[in-house]
Parts: sequence; C-alpha cells; structure tokens
Amino acid sequence: MFDTMTMTKIVGGLCSTLLIFLLGGWAAELIYHGSGGHYDEEQAYVIEVEGGDGEEVAEVVEVPFEELYAAATADAGEAVFRNCRACHAVEAGQNGTGPYLHGVVGRDVGAAQGFNYSGALSEAADVWTPENLNAFLEDPKGYAPGTSMSYNGLRDPEDRANLIAYLDSLDG
Repeated sequence: MFDTMTMTKIVGGLCSTLLIFLLGGWAAELIYHGSGGHYDEEQAYVIEVEGGDGEEVAEVVEVPFEELYAAATADAGEAVFRNCRACHAVEAGQNGTGPYLHGVVGRDVGAAQGFNYSGALSEAADVWTPENLNAFLEDPKGYAPGTSMSYNGLRDPEDRANLIAYLDSLDG
C-alpha cells in the first residue's frame, strides 16, 4: 500500500508545514514587538487630555471591618455561602470535608465535634471572633499556614462581612 517514497513525502509535508508556522510566528513577533525588544521607548503620538497629567491615581478608601460587619446582612451572606456549601454544612454535627459551621461565630477554634483538625488553626487563634473569621476567610493559607483548607479565600470584604453575619445568625 504505502511505499517508502509516499511515507517520505507525507513526513516532509508535515515538517515543512510546521516550519512555515514557526517562521510565520517568528515574523509576526518581529513585526509586532520590533527587532530590538525595547518596550519602554517613547510613544510616537501622545494625545493630550485637558486637566489630566496621566499621574492621577484613584484614591482607595478602605472601610474598617467593624463598619462593614455592622452593615452586613444575613440574606446576602446566605448567597455567599454557596461557595462554602461544597465542603461545609450549617447543621450542627454534620461534618463534611470541612467542619460544620453552626455556631462557629464565638466558638473555640477546633471545637467542632467529630472533625479532625489539621492543628494549624489552633496556633492562629483561640476563638472564632468575627475579626478572626474575616482574616481567615480573606486568605486561609496565609492566616493559618499548614491548614488543610484548600479554598483560596474571599477577596471582597463586604462578602466576608455578609458571610460572617449569616453564620452568626444560624445559632440565634
């Protein structure tokens, strides 16, 4: 069916196609970025904007957690809890991949009955206060290095405050 010459033509065609794509990519990179690789050169044309010097940076106002927590709602926190539902339960005594969260606000760290903790949490804090929960939920591995919690954390402080308000409302 196939002889050596046919196979040689097929392999040669594939190699030449690959070579064309590689050379095309190299040429496009050369055209787009230039030959020197200097990206910090001055722009050829600058559009001047009235009243702006380009150096203005928006000032970020950071609201203290206490104010966010005072304004937090449990209903909004229940929506945020969907991220946690895969590993945690809100019913007392029902541990999953993570411990149950019923009554977690104000509870001693590592005190969920029947859950085997990693030990890193008890070194980070004694009691799950709203402030401790906020710091832990922001960056679990940074707050308690060595924790077995694989979640990367909630970046939005309002979401964290709402979630903590929801967890606080569970036990009345």
